[in-house]
Amino acid sequence: MFFNGKSIFLQGENWLTGRSFTFHVPLIKTDMKIKINYFAAMLLAMFAGGGIGAQGAEQPKKATSHTIEYNQKFLGAHGLDENDKQDFQDAEKGFMATLKDPNIKNKEGRTVFDISAFDFTKDKPAPDTVNPSLWRVSQLNAKSGLFKVMDGIYQIRGFDLSNMTIIEGKEGLIIIDPLISEETAKAGLDLYYREVEQPETGKRPVKAVVYTHSHVDHFGGVKGVASEQDVKSGKTQILAPEGFLKEAVSENVYAGNAMGRRSTYMYAAPFNKGPEGTVGSGLGTASSSGTITVIPPTDTITKTGETRTIDGVEMEFMMAPGTEAPSEMLMYLPQFKALCSAEDATHTMHNLYTLRGAKVRDASNWWKALDEAIQRYGDKTEVLFAQHHWPRWGKERISRFLAKERNGYKYMHDRTLNLINKGYTPVEIAEMIKLPPEIDKEWYFRGYYGTLNHNAKAIYQRYMGWYDGNPANLYALPPVEAAKRYVELAGGADKMIDNAQKAFDKGDYRWTAEVLKHVVFADPQNSKARNLAADALEQLGYQAESGPWRNEFLVGAYELRNGLLQNPLDLVSKDILSNLTPEMLFDYMGISLNAEKSKGKKLAFNWIDQNGKPYGFWVEDEVLMYREGKPVDHPDAVITGDKLNFTLIAMQAMPLKEALDKGMIKIEGNADKFQELIGCMDKFNGNFNIIEP
Repeated sequence: MFFNGKSIFLQGENWLTGRSFTFHVPLIKTDMKIKINYFAAMLLAMFAGGGIGAQGAEQPKKATSHTIEYNQKFLGAHGLDENDKQDFQDAEKGFMATLKDPNIKNKEGRTVFDISAFDFTKDKPAPDTVNPSLWRVSQLNAKSGLFKVMDGIYQIRGFDLSNMTIIEGKEGLIIIDPLISEETAKAGLDLYYREVEQPETGKRPVKAVVYTHSHVDHFGGVKGVASEQDVKSGKTQILAPEGFLKEAVSENVYAGNAMGRRSTYMYAAPFNKGPEGTVGSGLGTASSSGTITVIPPTDTITKTGETRTIDGVEMEFMMAPGTEAPSEMLMYLPQFKALCSAEDATHTMHNLYTLRGAKVRDASNWWKALDEAIQRYGDKTEVLFAQHHWPRWGKERISRFLAKERNGYKYMHDRTLNLINKGYTPVEIAEMIKLPPEIDKEWYFRGYYGTLNHNAKAIYQRYMGWYDGNPANLYALPPVEAAKRYVELAGGADKMIDNAQKAFDKGDYRWTAEVLKHVVFADPQNSKARNLAADALEQLGYQAESGPWRNEFLVGAYELRNGLLQNPLDLVSKDILSNLTPEMLFDYMGISLNAEKSKGKKLAFNWIDQNGKPYGFWVEDEVLMYREGKPVDHPDAVITGDKLNFTLIAMQAMPLKEALDKGMIKIEGNADKFQELIGCMDKFNGNFNIIEP
């Protein structure tokens, strides 16, 4: 619990659901005395499922004069032509229809995506609280519905963070990247059927689904367009690049808890939408919060130049691993003269490092992939579409677009390494590096999603690691300890706050935030520091051209004022768990093992999977070891059962006793020893602190 001068915030965990919550209780002033409605607070805290309602939360503030001036000068400072309306024409081209009810709901009636949520951006000038360049791309992303790209190719845009592309074959359909959620993908396909299919021909069956890469917004909705039964029977094929399933599953599991929490900041899914809130991610509007599914590929593309002909549609694939995703491919459709650039060429500078956390991407691979696409397809592509944003038409425009994007990734790669070799540190390089004006002025390479600042740091990290070479940073104090000493060195929190206020009044919001992060970490209950730090972060958010940067700053400000904001999107679905390999499962069990709880313990087990294959695993020296196909000689217990049930127990999604009572698994030997192992494993809290200790 903490108090910020206006409200009390209660934090805890719901004993019924296990979900963490923060509940906001405003103070009521009566007869000059402060009274708190403790009864209401206790009841609501007891039954809270998580997250903070907008009602009662401290409201955002207006843009300061410094922010207004910054935003007014921004377009001119970067040579951006606000009279160029070509993107708006392209984004509207081929529009056919959208949903009559904007709320896409799940089976229980809960809205998982509202396609009208960003309508506040339409046909309005940028407000003082939004960078005009970001406002422009947000307006473009808000155009939602079914679009005809050309005869035989359609796209569903604005139904999720990504696009779903529909290609017509002789008898059926080929779906490229079925969004995040089963519900949004189904709504998109139903819209196509409603607007395109003729009553006399009926619905065209889905003959194939293509996953361009291993991120959840490009495969999670597959069961909204295809059934497992049709895939197993061969009616529907699933195509993906080599390594897809391993990368798709592992990215959402190993560090999934931390990524999920940090995605609250990056995507601001549960945050208010509006001129003082999130205006989108730059890459799209927002992520849906429906049912995440996956069906394993039935056909894998392993090398560039491979072709497939499905339902009369020829597809040629170009591998692009290690670019925007570890497993990714582009595809060319000769009969349409169309190139799908997956997520390697969209209308933004992309992330080399994603703020939610992931492996750093390779800018060198990226520019080389784009150059190969130009060489292979540049002179024969009339339509370019991607799985985010809107298409481009015309060979000359497409060639210029791909070349500028290629040059941009190569420039940031080469320039960063040039400065590395001159001895500059990542923070210094991020401040020094600037794009050439010929690239900087292009709307399609602005930092709406990735930014040059954090991409330069990512390149440094890829080549040099986290250490900048200064021994003072080799063994630095942890944040709380350092913060307390900084506050003491400065003469106390009051002096630091006074100095921070002076910086804020001058419009120096970066320094304000830098100073006050120490005060907050030294004393999280210092309401004056929290509120001023929130004010500074808010103004930085209002100035940000990047959607994720804006979200990061604004969610940080919100949590300083109001407490934790919970993310409703759970990336670890039953489908994800069912596709964990045994190796991944045992890796995760090792990650979950609590060193203190397992100290001095020696435990050994064998697991026999549904196919009779044994796995030996044991705990010693506070680590969990395992071997495939090699059972341990003297196990405490032998567990028999299928992989999904074993996974649910190991990941504490199912109590061991319940699983045994239901016959989901069998244990021969000492079942208490296996329960002891489970008791040594952490169940991670998805709502850990970020902006404070």
